[in-house]
Amino acid sequence: MSAVMEGASASSSASAAPRGAPWWRDAGFAVVALLSGIAVLFGVVGDDYGLEIGFRLLLFVTLAEAWNLMAGYGGLVSLGTASFFGVGAYVLTGLVNRAEAPLVLALVVAGLAAALMAVLVSRAVFRLRGLYFTVGTLALAEALRLFMINYNGFGGATGLFLTQDPPGLRALYGIALALVAVATVVMTLATRSRFSILLRAVRDDEDAAAQIGVRAFRVKLAAFVVASFLTGVAGALQGLKLGAIEPYGTFGVQWTVTVLSIVVIGGQGLRAGPLVGAIFVVGLGELLADWPALHLAITGVILIVVIRYAPQGLVGLGQRVWARARRG
Repeated sequence: MSAVMEGASASSSASAAPRGAPWWRDAGFAVVALLSGIAVLFGVVGDDYGLEIGFRLLLFVTLAEAWNLMAGYGGLVSLGTASFFGVGAYVLTGLVNRAEAPLVLALVVAGLAAALMAVLVSRAVFRLRGLYFTVGTLALAEALRLFMINYNGFGGATGLFLTQDPPGLRALYGIALALVAVATVVMTLATRSRFSILLRAVRDDEDAAAQIGVRAFRVKLAAFVVASFLTGVAGALQGLKLGAIEPYGTFGVQWTVTVLSIVVIGGQGLRAGPLVGAIFVVGLGELLADWPALHLAITGVILIVVIRYAPQGLVGLGQRVWARARRG
């Protein structure tokens, strides 16, 4: 885990927002526009299998964007993704079942509930730094999972079922695509503004940043709340798709581990990192779907190799190779 945090610090130079050309002339903007067009077209013409994979990919991109904001840019290496993911799923189910709330409103409120929980726990977890913060967020997720298992008011270990049928797969894909668009806009604004500089200052040396007037708590809280909101909406969307939720899966550590793997493999603190990492992880999962044990082992080996030899992930490695090729 210390290697992951070192990788977050190592990406400081690569994560700086480019200066000079206006954003609409940026090559990255053109790539995003092209990918967005392809994603929209796929939502119209894709078959059920493709939409299933596309939905999973979009969900992981959203979760990875949120985690990258905290860990890649802010140095907040959290293992509490599952807690906010689960809160979003349970809040949406409760709103739909008991209040018959519209789905869009329920998704937004689910994200707000996750953000509110981030505010409530921030005083406690921000007292911890580095590895202690990481362990503290993991303890939070595990404590919440155990509470949901043992408290019958939310269905206990059995969980809850939606009382209405979820939307069709194509509609769910469209909602997931809209969520990715929101996450992309949020991340673009966060990484191309003064807030990005403040985040990286807190990540690199919180005490030094505080001495020059940076309000570290507020900066970390802003990143924590935004990331929790996106994670909560993603959890709500997953719960909506399944039509049923239970604490073992909804609050399962696999959500945290998968998101961490995506960002580390793709590239911490790099804008393209979550997308590249999500494509790689989802593609590898499909290729090895019939061999789950082998998939787990290969993913672990890849993580070790990336952390050791490419701390900025595949995107950072590609950038270095491209720079050497241009010089050579």
